[in-house]
Amino acid sequence: MNKKYIFFDIDGTLAAGGYEHTYIPESAKLALEKLREAGHFLSIATGRAHCMALSFMENLGFDNMVSDGGYGLTINKKLLGIRPLPKDKIVTLVNECEEKNIPWGIQVDDSHFRLTPDDRFSEASNDKYMKTKVVPGLRPENYENIYKMYIAGTYPLEKNLTHLNALPWYRFHKEYLFVEPADKAYGIRKMMDYFKADYKDAVVFGDSGNDLSMFVDDWTKVAMGNAIPELKEKADYVTTDVDKDGIYNACKALNLF
Repeated sequence: MNKKYIFFDIDGTLAAGGYEHTYIPESAKLALEKLREAGHFLSIATGRAHCMALSFMENLGFDNMVSDGGYGLTINKKLLGIRPLPKDKIVTLVNECEEKNIPWGIQVDDSHFRLTPDDRFSEASNDKYMKTKVVPGLRPENYENIYKMYIAGTYPLEKNLTHLNALPWYRFHKEYLFVEPADKAYGIRKMMDYFKADYKDAVVFGDSGNDLSMFVDDWTKVAMGNAIPELKEKADYVTTDVDKDGIYNACKALNLF
């Protein structure tokens, strides 16, 4: 078999149990081991910020990672950079949130902290995903880069924000929205170009809405059994659930080892 370049989403794909009870199935660990023995190139492809995914990368023995929804690139354990969100659009959305009295926060660096202007975001979200630091008078204009934005509120908040759709966003939690990059294919292509690899030799694994961006016709697409219907429709192969040996079963079915 030709060497394949295999990219794995984390949550719901490599990892089961959700954010608070995350674990990697033993069959997935075995699959990664056998893929390495077969000589394939392995990478993570996650919407998580680089710093929020680094422990997965290290614990599972990955040297390469597409992070930050496609905007972050780590090669041979070195972060080459993270492309920020368009600041002007973030400023416009922040202004709308302020006008409508909606709590918000931003991530301005590669850290585990989001910044908020007051305590309202923490009170509304009760979030345990990352830490929150209050900066009185916080304004996005005062920072060079904005990597993510967070907006507190339950559905249908997203229908009432005019400027939200000028940016990529997702609702992973009931209590708040993530405004974050959503172009994993962009990062995968950059990774493939770096190694001068043919796109047709890539294989991607995913399960959720932010994986739709990497389910393109350039390469082989595998959807987990627990994936959203839209992803399964675009997939070349649908495997079993993440906690039912989905990674291992797909690799075996595709003759990757």
